[in-house]
Amino acid sequence: MRVLSDAFIPELPGHYSGKVRENYDLADGRRIIIATDRLSAFDTILTSIPYKGEILTQTARYWFEDTADICPNHVLEYPDPNVVVGTRLDILPVEIVVRGYLAGTTSTSILTRYRRGDRDMYGIRLPDGLRDNEKLAEPIITPTSKAAHGGHDEPLSRAEILDQGLLTQAQWDTVSGYALRLFARGQQRATERGLILADTKYEFGTDKNGTIILADEIHTPDSSRYWIAKSYGQALASGSRPESFDKDFIRSWVSARCDPYSDPIPKIPDEIVEQASRVYAQAYEAITGRKFSPDVSGDTVLDRIRTNLERYF
Repeated sequence: MRVLSDAFIPELPGHYSGKVRENYDLADGRRIIIATDRLSAFDTILTSIPYKGEILTQTARYWFEDTADICPNHVLEYPDPNVVVGTRLDILPVEIVVRGYLAGTTSTSILTRYRRGDRDMYGIRLPDGLRDNEKLAEPIITPTSKAAHGGHDEPLSRAEILDQGLLTQAQWDTVSGYALRLFARGQQRATERGLILADTKYEFGTDKNGTIILADEIHTPDSSRYWIAKSYGQALASGSRPESFDKDFIRSWVSARCDPYSDPIPKIPDEIVEQASRVYAQAYEAITGRKFSPDVSGDTVLDRIRTNLERYF
């Protein structure tokens, strides 16, 4: 199977490597963003999943187009299935996480903290007696800091964000308003397709005029937790996790074998990687209602991308 673990192209300027994406800044203010197949969780790269980068780029494209009436986004064009060219932004130093359910597996998730006995978190008071994966009375915003590569995101409250000067009041009002409206649209579309959008994260940046723009990705299996709606009732009653096709599939495999924040991560078997690739394809089709047909042109994925980006060299 074709895997894109690295997308370094020396002919392109302004290279920056993120956890999953390779970024190149052009002199005219545009940014080329190449989605690799790397899988990031627990603040580390776990493995690479065939076709994941293409699936994420095309899933985000579906959502960017579907939510353009809610807020502006960074997209300018798609020269390749793994690539978006967008407006270069100054990314705001806060990730906006919206949660509709008491769910999660990471150290910053509200379910993990709730199980520890926490009730006050992110500046929000949660009631006693909630069950694992129970729907919240209304969606809540649980912001985190944006850690440097290899670091840990830290929980924040609205008051801490403002007190630390991470965002102004006006910026907070804008991003929180956008996030809740985007999440509502995502939940609406998910319901129409027999899915539940349990939670997601958004990244925003500002352009040269200071306008707040939606960046990165939106409502993909990497940035969001989706459940199969028909599995939810029984799972809630039994205290188990609803059927999903998001990054929890790999997270759960790893978490069952080690403490991923302190122990060495075991090698993920090939059959798990291949299964994950199928899950990503199924997710794309379920979320968008479109058939996933990978672009297999070029000797390798990177060769195809290089050909499609030659005009930027």
